[in-house]
Amino acid sequence: MATMTYQQSRWSLDDLFNGQPEEIEAAFAKLDASVQAFEARRAALRDDLPMDEFMALVRMQEDMQEQAYRLYGYAALSFSADTQDQNAMALMGRVEQFLAEMENRILFFSLWWKGLDEANAARLMQNAGDYTYWLEEMRHFKPYTLSEPEEKIINLKNVTGASAIEHLYDTYTNRYTFKLEVDGETKELTRGELMVYVRQADPDLRARAYQELYRVYGQDGSFLGQMYQAIVRDWFNENITLRKHKSPLSVRNLANDVPDEVVDTLLSVAQKNTGIFQRFYRLKARWLGMERLRRYDIYAPVVKSDKRYDFNRAAEMVMHSFNQFDPQFGALAQRVFERSHLDSEVRKGKRGGAFCMSVGPKHTPWVLLNYQGRADDVATMAHELGHAIHAMMASDHSIFTFHSSLPLAETASTFGEMMLVDQLLAEESDESVRRDILFRQVDDAYATIQRQSYFALFEKQAHEMVRQNASPDEMSEAYIKTLHEQFGSAVDVGDEFRWEWVSIPHIYATPFYVYAYAFGQLLVFSLYRQFKQEGEAFKPRYRKILSTGGSKAPAKLLGEAGIDIYQESFWQGGFDVIDGLVGQLEQIPVTK
Repeated sequence: MATMTYQQSRWSLDDLFNGQPEEIEAAFAKLDASVQAFEARRAALRDDLPMDEFMALVRMQEDMQEQAYRLYGYAALSFSADTQDQNAMALMGRVEQFLAEMENRILFFSLWWKGLDEANAARLMQNAGDYTYWLEEMRHFKPYTLSEPEEKIINLKNVTGASAIEHLYDTYTNRYTFKLEVDGETKELTRGELMVYVRQADPDLRARAYQELYRVYGQDGSFLGQMYQAIVRDWFNENITLRKHKSPLSVRNLANDVPDEVVDTLLSVAQKNTGIFQRFYRLKARWLGMERLRRYDIYAPVVKSDKRYDFNRAAEMVMHSFNQFDPQFGALAQRVFERSHLDSEVRKGKRGGAFCMSVGPKHTPWVLLNYQGRADDVATMAHELGHAIHAMMASDHSIFTFHSSLPLAETASTFGEMMLVDQLLAEESDESVRRDILFRQVDDAYATIQRQSYFALFEKQAHEMVRQNASPDEMSEAYIKTLHEQFGSAVDVGDEFRWEWVSIPHIYATPFYVYAYAFGQLLVFSLYRQFKQEGEAFKPRYRKILSTGGSKAPAKLLGEAGIDIYQESFWQGGFDVIDGLVGQLEQIPVTK
């Protein structure tokens, strides 16, 4: 078989739709007909519903969900490829409106199911197979479910409320351009292009890149802050006032099926371990020849080499690391390239950052990157392809159960990054580059664990502050205090970082999403340590975690793998791994 050459390109959405208006219209019409057929079965619902009739309804709902995800996936991926495309924006709005109306039309089924008595629910779940956990999870929401008219109003409200604000935020901030003088030339950059410079060796360039980032966000800080406040008020009004959840964070925890006390323990342990990272930043200051790091410097390389990886080489490295672990992983990652489901170009209007979208178990996932040749970009490729592998490993489940819970969704992606780092260290003969890779491991542990934990802690505070009518300026003051708590006296934090919070899309789009990163990274440290100790014996257990997808509760699935997420010692174990990495670096004589 000929070796594949990997090239940067846009993705193809042909596996969803070919882009022709008549094809899109036909899909809307087909889905509408499916919904009508489902609505016609409403009268058949009763307490003693036979198993065959119940399963027929479940499968009808599965078919509708697959059709809906296909439409939503096409719209969302088109919008991400060009957030300034008016046709993509219009389709996104139309799809969201249609799906909200569809949800209202089929709402009667989930309300009937949540209201069914325990005996009949148990009878129907007994032989529901792969749908069982989805059905169980639906009933977890019973105490927080409103009447049918109220639920319908909320679904419609969301289209023109929180979802609309989120899209406005994306559209508005993705238009931003940033000006930075580099080698005497003033460049106009996207956010992704600008952030390349915060990891470069020139300390003045790092500072100016950050200052420009928060100059642009900061000049709109009040406006973006008001957007955030509106989303927070909407979250409170719906979830606390109407649904009676215990706290804003509890809403996300229930959706993730992770108990409140587990998340509280995770965040508490993170707060107790700020000293590890402060130690690391004092060490890094010595390597950089600085008395004290500035916040501009926390991702600075400790050596002046700026090794670049062309796209083909990066893809080969990632594929090799997957294949070395398990050829099946390599084959699944290869499928993303073969189907042209990867968009790696950097271009204006394209959504920044990176993500993997799993549209459904029958589709190869789509991966978005903004690849610029840095070691970080190679790691991001491994991360996002890890997500794709996870989805494809679970593709024998239904559309209701193949997506894993958010905290477990980072497992394969972060594990994939760690495999790549092992490979980079094994292949790299230059000691300075090896040292830089080790430093980057701790940099990335900070970015994924501590930074995200403190975002979640800030979100808890911010939701309360909005309730107390705090201004965006007061919230910025609270945010910068969280930075001072993280960094202590080890890092000097510039005042412009007070506007960092308005630049974090996750807290707008998916409140309290961020702790999933910390959860996932600490979990992977535990799993990776098991892998290093056990070798081949570990792999079947790991494959089982991935292939289970979202068909079991996270605590149960991890419990079967010997992990108790209720124990503080489990979370501390992840920080102990970081402590060990810092200890290794402290043993290396400091050279300039």
